[in-house]
Amino acid sequence: MPSIDLTGKVAVVTGSGRGLGLAYAHALAAHGASVVVNDVDEAVAEAAVKSLTEAGGRAVAEVVAVGTSEAADRLVDRAVAEFGRLDVLVTNAGILRDKVLWKMTDDDFDAVITTHLKGTFTCARAAAVRMREQGEGGTLVLVGSPAGQRGNFGQTNYAAAKAGIAAMARTWSMELGRANITVNAIVPVAATAMTETIPAFAPYVEAMKNGAPLPDFLRKGEGFGTPEDCAALVPFLASEAARGITGQAIGIGGDKVALWSHPQEIRTAYADGGWTPDALSDAWYTSVGAELQTVGIPAPKFPEA
Repeated sequence: MPSIDLTGKVAVVTGSGRGLGLAYAHALAAHGASVVVNDVDEAVAEAAVKSLTEAGGRAVAEVVAVGTSEAADRLVDRAVAEFGRLDVLVTNAGILRDKVLWKMTDDDFDAVITTHLKGTFTCARAAAVRMREQGEGGTLVLVGSPAGQRGNFGQTNYAAAKAGIAAMARTWSMELGRANITVNAIVPVAATAMTETIPAFAPYVEAMKNGAPLPDFLRKGEGFGTPEDCAALVPFLASEAARGITGQAIGIGGDKVALWSHPQEIRTAYADGGWTPDALSDAWYTSVGAELQTVGIPAPKFPEA
């Protein structure tokens, strides 16, 4: 297998001022890539750049909220102006506006869709244009979520956006294959500002902040760890070792890495001449509907006290 060497490659990582995005940026820089850091907060973005350069990397900041075509063009143009090219895009930027359906406003919905779904689309489009012009291939890493794979209570907007991102990865892998541009969705699970608010995880995250390791039942059983645990997947996917991997949804967290399945038919039944409501009622529970699929992110399994 080729070594993971990204020397000479240039990456844009959206939403990389802190958390998972910053971990992705550090992992890319550690393997030789130059990085355009992106955040909406200038101080946060500059602090991230400082942390990268002090570690020996090359990085600059572009402060802009993703979502519009203008923002996407600014990110790609900054990569080209500073480092001469663009090879890797990681679409990590995101926000939350959690509410149950009957309380979610249009603004709550639109804000999340704009940042996550449209932001992924506009940035990927701008990156694809540049990569195709260069004619040397490239890598798009789209950041998904378990909520997009299975749904999550109170996250209509977020789950819809993340499900759409996984669908775009599958679609773009076909459209960009001839240009040698790989497109994959990653599904990270880590202790972040979002997950540390989950009561079941909170005491373990707090202990981790104080230097205690996360227990094996979280790192292995739940695939739950630090942002740095998730970051290894990004330079791998950006490397020559992963040139044959595209159109996939790959989960990572703690000590666990997993390949998610694509949606597919799992049971079928047939009726000569087509189905009637009565025929469906008669056949449903003994054929197609004998074992319905579950929804939601499974509750963590904690050891008995």
